[in-house]
Amino acid sequence: MSGPSGSVERIGADFFERWGRSQGLTVRAPRPDDGLFDSLEALRGPSFDPSSVHPLIAAFYTRTAGFDLRIESRWSGPFRAVGWLVSRLFARRLAQLNMPLSDRELSGGVESRLVKLCDARGEVCHVGWVRTTKERGLPVFVGRYGTARLPNHPDPCIQVTFPLPNGNAIVLLRPRVEPDGGLTLVSDGKRLGDPGFYFTVQARPGSAWVRYVRTMKEQLTLWVEGRTVRGRHRFRVFGLPFMEFTYTITGKSTSACAPTALAGGAPHPDTRALHRVRDVAASR
Repeated sequence: MSGPSGSVERIGADFFERWGRSQGLTVRAPRPDDGLFDSLEALRGPSFDPSSVHPLIAAFYTRTAGFDLRIESRWSGPFRAVGWLVSRLFARRLAQLNMPLSDRELSGGVESRLVKLCDARGEVCHVGWVRTTKERGLPVFVGRYGTARLPNHPDPCIQVTFPLPNGNAIVLLRPRVEPDGGLTLVSDGKRLGDPGFYFTVQARPGSAWVRYVRTMKEQLTLWVEGRTVRGRHRFRVFGLPFMEFTYTITGKSTSACAPTALAGGAPHPDTRALHRVRDVAASR
């Protein structure tokens, strides 16, 4: 569960470029088909078959740069005041985890950028996803994406690491395929070694203190409507809902939505349907 950690001064939208240099890594030139993962096969396990994921959702994860992302936010009751306090005291100063307090802050949209860091052989070893508000350039999320295996769960999990001063916050999400081909990612564990939310603090070079935050849960569900991916991202603390994001994800071009290079290279049963959707749209 290792991951990048930040300085006490700031994280910022340029974090991965700065951190990469400090690690002797180079930034690969961005490509229009860059994705968070090369394939969802990395998540295959006894209870998760990536070939059952709808091809449009798979395309979003494997060709992320080819999609536009729109976010709407909603806070629950008194938690909004807590969010405002955290934002003003910490998040904006650190330029990290600037949770939008209203849709007005996101009215101009979200700028999504992938940063791929390569080792001396030119192989990608870290993938960063930076999301900032278009109007003000505030970093909403600056996170490293990858996969990890946990001792208490049979399948690989998605690991998202958010660098923080002298440590990081790590979310480990177990994948689940829905009957309609939708994808749900859940952090619902109960103890260390389960999917869930972890805080780490660097103790000394090569070691860190780790705390499992059992009271923090989240669930992201993605589904497809026509040629659009919809998402609902819910957060709970002590069992109480405190924040929800809704996502609208659309391809920047027809090729971004093309159902190719899916998990394992096997065709998905919805492939023909997607081709028909594109043909009908093109004829209008």
